[in-house]
Amino acid sequence: MRTERNLTRLDRVFARLDREPERPANIDVPKMSRHRVALLTGTLAFYLAIVWAVVTTSWLVRLDWQVMFFRPYQQWHGIHWFVDYYVVLGQRGPTAVMVAAWLGWRSWRQHTLRPLLTLGTALLLLNISVGAAKLGMGRLGPHYATTIGSNEMGMGGDIFPSGHTANAVVTWGILAYLASTPRARRWLSAISAVTALGVGMATVYLGTHWLSDVLLGWAAGLLVLLALPWCEPLIARAEVALFDLRDRRRARKGATAPAPAPAPAGTPVLLKPRTAAQEEKREPAARSPRAPVYLAPGPHTARSERTPVTPVGSRRPPHPDRVSRGTPASARPLTGG
Repeated sequence: MRTERNLTRLDRVFARLDREPERPANIDVPKMSRHRVALLTGTLAFYLAIVWAVVTTSWLVRLDWQVMFFRPYQQWHGIHWFVDYYVVLGQRGPTAVMVAAWLGWRSWRQHTLRPLLTLGTALLLLNISVGAAKLGMGRLGPHYATTIGSNEMGMGGDIFPSGHTANAVVTWGILAYLASTPRARRWLSAISAVTALGVGMATVYLGTHWLSDVLLGWAAGLLVLLALPWCEPLIARAEVALFDLRDRRRARKGATAPAPAPAPAGTPVLLKPRTAAQEEKREPAARSPRAPVYLAPGPHTARSERTPVTPVGSRRPPHPDRVSRGTPASARPLTGG
């Protein structure tokens, strides 16, 4: 009877990981749902509102200075050691290495380059958008501020928006974007949101960013994730091009490899005798399976009642003077002597 092995929880996890990440239904013209369009529009409006509030030195800039003078790292100095380690989750180098290693393993398991190409595209968009905003606005950080109450814009700084916060949103959010199931996407979205929220608050605690820097960093990272569906056609074409390049390289190597020269016709082939060691290593020929022996049921029979196993008749040549056993003496022929 054939039974199937019960799958463990770890087997089910690996089975989900073996699925290829979901792609949009139409790669050529990606369509966005109403919720995604509304989220994209709202995030872009929030981004522009934060920039306008800082440029005009509104109440948000006054709040930045109040938080800076509060000095959270002095108020709660007991958690300073933990925040120093936690803020690493927003640094681009360590997080990119960790996430790239995970997505590289998934690419190898699923025989697709999409996870790695999606991560590379998201980081490229992040560097371009956030880097351009930093250099364009040139805001100084809290530790380098010069005038109390000013927005510190156009002073040659590179603090607005927060790169740590935006990187945390994109790097950990890409795992939710590439999730294979809706349930995994929900859980990873919640975990990445909490991680990015903690990284942003950690930079405010350490005094390396204004509060408005963190708000703009959250919006900048979310805009990158929302723009990724429009990059899916480019990612698909890049994957096809890389696989075609690999196939051409393999074909070129196969064509340049020297083929073994064929032996001329009529050339005798020398056969080497086997050595003793090779003979010992040879596996014995597989024997044909013997038919099972079945014993006929029944009571035990005496020897006299059994069927003789010798052939019928005697194997001795006939002779006129030879008689069979058990013949009486009177019936035996008389022989002269």
